[in-house]
Amino acid sequence: MALKIASRFRRLLQRPGSIDLGPYERLTQLVGEAEESVQSLTDEELTEAVGELRTTGGLHEDEQIEFLALGREAGHRAIGERAFDGQVVGALAMLQGRVVEMATGEGKTLAGAIAAAGYAIGGRKVQVLAVNDYLARRDAEWMGPVYELLGVSVSHVGQASTPEERREAYQAEVCYVPVSEVGFDVLRDRLVTDVADRVTVEPDVALVDEADSVLIDEARVPLVLAGATRTEALDDDVVQLVRTLRAGVDYEIDGDGRTVALTDKGTDKVEDTLGGINLYEDDNLDRLTQINVALHAEVLLRKDVDYLVRDGKVSLINNNRGRIAKLQRWPDGLQAAVEAKEAVPVSDSGEVLDSITVQALVKGYKTLCGMTGTAVVVGESLQEFYDVEVAVVPPNKPNVRKDDPDRLYLTVEQKNTALVEHIAEVHETGRPILIGTHSVEESEQLSDRLEAAEIPHVVLNAKNDAEEAGIIAEAGVPGTVTVSTQMAGRGTDIRLGGRDESHDKEKALELGGLYVIGTGLHASRRLDDQLRGRAGRQGDPGGSLFFASLADELVTRYSVSSGLRPHPDDSGRLTDRKSIGVLEHAQRVADGANAELHRTTWQYHRLTGQQRAILLDTREKVLTEDLAATELAEKAKERYDELVEELGEDVVKDAVRRIALHHLDRRWTDHLAYLADLREGIHLRSLSGGIVHLKPIDEFNKSAIASFDTLIADAWADAVETFKTAEITAEGLDEEASGVPRPTATWTYLVNDNPFGTEADRILGRLRNAIKPESVAEFEEILPEEFDEDDLPEELRDLDDEDLPEELREADDEDLPEELREADDEEDPKDSKK
Repeated sequence: MALKIASRFRRLLQRPGSIDLGPYERLTQLVGEAEESVQSLTDEELTEAVGELRTTGGLHEDEQIEFLALGREAGHRAIGERAFDGQVVGALAMLQGRVVEMATGEGKTLAGAIAAAGYAIGGRKVQVLAVNDYLARRDAEWMGPVYELLGVSVSHVGQASTPEERREAYQAEVCYVPVSEVGFDVLRDRLVTDVADRVTVEPDVALVDEADSVLIDEARVPLVLAGATRTEALDDDVVQLVRTLRAGVDYEIDGDGRTVALTDKGTDKVEDTLGGINLYEDDNLDRLTQINVALHAEVLLRKDVDYLVRDGKVSLINNNRGRIAKLQRWPDGLQAAVEAKEAVPVSDSGEVLDSITVQALVKGYKTLCGMTGTAVVVGESLQEFYDVEVAVVPPNKPNVRKDDPDRLYLTVEQKNTALVEHIAEVHETGRPILIGTHSVEESEQLSDRLEAAEIPHVVLNAKNDAEEAGIIAEAGVPGTVTVSTQMAGRGTDIRLGGRDESHDKEKALELGGLYVIGTGLHASRRLDDQLRGRAGRQGDPGGSLFFASLADELVTRYSVSSGLRPHPDDSGRLTDRKSIGVLEHAQRVADGANAELHRTTWQYHRLTGQQRAILLDTREKVLTEDLAATELAEKAKERYDELVEELGEDVVKDAVRRIALHHLDRRWTDHLAYLADLREGIHLRSLSGGIVHLKPIDEFNKSAIASFDTLIADAWADAVETFKTAEITAEGLDEEASGVPRPTATWTYLVNDNPFGTEADRILGRLRNAIKPESVAEFEEILPEEFDEDDLPEELRDLDDEDLPEELREADDEDLPEELREADDEEDPKDSKK
């Protein structure tokens, strides 16, 4: 009944994407009734009973009930975990193609394994898409005994897996694999010249772990396959020159901190230093590009925030994970610029052979389902982009965690001072504390402050992510202070009393359980909730508190706050409604901007995906049929017949197949390069339409269609010309001598879609800069009494409260935390103390 009431209440509130759990609740009761009959079975009989359910058409309702009873018993016997009713509901929902929201510690891994096995028993092939190697391997090995008892084969793929290991793993009925690895394997398979070289299987069922993170946060990040071309070392004189340029004089940074450009004075200085050249002449465009990327690397990319230098290499940090992004790099010479900045060896560059977004990859599966701790917040997006609904499963035990209202301060320094004082105060009681930071740099700065305050602690960030399981598992021990970057996707439960709950669990309970502290709000409240969700596991007590300041990047980038007249108390804390409203508004704007960026990215990649499908259809016919032989025998008949008579038909068919594949791949590579350049400058098209505003996406699609229109025909024409002079002997085609070599090396990586800023960033920056006074200084430099009417944008100076934008108006008392409802935000706290 509790499940039914909760789900109906959500429908009443119109929580986007959430569904009624009533049908699943009824089926779960039937599973419980059937459970007693399977408990008397031996292990062999249980496996045999599951085998009798095997089919190729999916399990019907009665069969699902019987299977789930067997699956629940298998979990109990194999790993000592009997699935709660909520886990059975979650498995049922996933078997119906839903994304399940289950709180941290509620047993998503077992629920997912039972659902995956259910699909396999129904004749489907399942890939459980994980966020990283560690979780893919851990979950496959952890759930292995359950699958074995159910008679289902299971495997896992990791970054270090060989092609042979990958090929074998994908053949298993259930394969745990990082989403990036399966994407890279798909890209490599698209370029094989022999069917036997493929490793993947046809996509069938995708069960996505951490579904919101994978399907939303990472959906806009392309997975790229590159081929080696050259090394892009920057000239040392460019690197040294850029270091002499002065901010605000020689270059300017936009309001977002996303782009940097030379001023006229800076351009003159660079041109004079380089011998009086004109940077904007055609002959010097390469040098101009070097200057721009070197400037971007020097000014905008920060060590220990955007990247680390480790083992003589520049390693990017995945902002969503707080980990080293082992396969991630910047494009367009920016990687080389950062390497030059840090004086480490420059890595090989290359050209993009193919790419695919996570969203396009996942949409290729026939069935999509998944699980996560925070899905309903992105329910609308999941429906829009993937046509899947969310099933919100209530926790097995009520959540008693106490979430305190956010504490807002005027400056970052005041926030950090209050943060450390509060940590010290809580630590004195012995209560375990988990502190979530946003970057490696922030975690290390906080660590320094904690050391100065003589607070013992451990730090988990991208520099020691190999130790994460052990660090996180012990974060619930009384007296422990754990500092971590980005807790999302860490995949390890925090049990009070430590991994085996043997270190003063009772004391941890008495102290109020794990206490989660955030050093700043994330761009999405969902990410805050993921951090909060680490406390209060399985009905345990717990608490959370987030600190923020009006000078945090979230506020300065996404909100208009210069018109405020904040009145902090002596510690710098702000409690007035307008300041709190600015913070909440900034988070809503950031969330909306990211959603719009996802939507825009998908719009740009959708046409490319359609064109890729057309090309791949032709490529598949060349690879598996005799299309190349048919085409070239017709278009170069004399040469073809001559070679067949001399070398035999099999040799010639293999040669023309390789030639045709080369030119199809070559044309596609050139097309991708054209599209990348087109997209980078397409926003300028909107400025050239005069009175009629040209939409960039329409202009992009128009040019992309024109470019692709003759691509396949041009590839065949290239193939004919190559075939006429190709070096073909009894041993086959000499690819190098014939001018159709394959790449000498290939590698895969992730890349941010546009490191120099997106159209969305440019629009947001222009909008914010248009309404923010140019003279406004950083909050650290402004005391409350220094705000003046002239600091307000002109259009806001004479407005009454009711005329202000909704987000900056006085809030109703009901909208405020209880302790703030009686506060008078017009009263200066300093006056009240006089």
